[in-house]
Amino acid sequence: MQNDEVIWQVIRHKHCSFMSKIETGIFCRNPYNVTGICNRSSCPLANSRYATIRDHDGVFYLYMKTIERAHMPNKLWERVKLPRNYEKALEIIDKHLMYWPKFLVHKTKQRLTKMTQMRIRMRKLALKTREKIMTTPRKEKKREARREEKAEKAAVLDKSIERELLERLKKGVYGDAYKDIYNYPFDKYQKVLEGEEMQLDTEREEEEEEEPEIEYVEGYDELEEEDDIEDFAGFSMDNSRADDDIVGSDEEAEAVIRKRERKESAFASRRFEKDEPGAKSKKKPRVLVEVEHEDAGVRQKAVH
Repeated sequence: MQNDEVIWQVIRHKHCSFMSKIETGIFCRNPYNVTGICNRSSCPLANSRYATIRDHDGVFYLYMKTIERAHMPNKLWERVKLPRNYEKALEIIDKHLMYWPKFLVHKTKQRLTKMTQMRIRMRKLALKTREKIMTTPRKEKKREARREEKAEKAAVLDKSIERELLERLKKGVYGDAYKDIYNYPFDKYQKVLEGEEMQLDTEREEEEEEEPEIEYVEGYDELEEEDDIEDFAGFSMDNSRADDDIVGSDEEAEAVIRKRERKESAFASRRFEKDEPGAKSKKKPRVLVEVEHEDAGVRQKAVH
């Protein structure tokens, strides 16, 4: 037969595995304890009639223990699921603990209230975004720093090798067998060449976009040539005007030519007589000059 007083005397004064003594008091770590304090009225082991509330994955259950099931440890606790509504949960507690001690009923309701408030706070904290503080050990930091240094050195080495091979390819050191140099893939060389071509194109575009440079050159030669052209044009215009004045019609042109021939022949004979009075008269060859005018389409002949 179970005696609660004997059990309490053994647990309290001799040994209890759930008891924890600290400076502020003596507490109980048993999950069925309704208050968490180690005393006679709150001990779940020393009370054959006991009730408490427990949480399973966010769902509250009412646990009840009676003396009638003390001989069946596998059926010692009766469990009742409580609804999420706080008021309905209180009604179920009052219904199942109608004839139980008032102290136990009050502590059970108080535990339900505390657990409900805790669940509400947990939901708010889960919805709120907060900064998560994480610690990084020194060894990991040093290891990452060493890896970064090695990676940088390897990248610099790869770039230098790439540059050297590109220069050799441009010089034609390897000839036509440059695709299989040191088993390097040809795609990398092609990418480098394309990158250089793109760079040259961008440089050309920048040069085109730049403002044109201002240059100063001598202009006297061009001016002299222009003056000569103008003089020649004026001379040709004067000649054309003179020709226009002289050439009026066919009859007038013939008359003018005859008069010139007579005057020239008379002047030549007189001069010849003065120079050589006894000499025989020599005939001077005549020079025939033809003048064409584009506008009139008339061809004039003059003998000199």
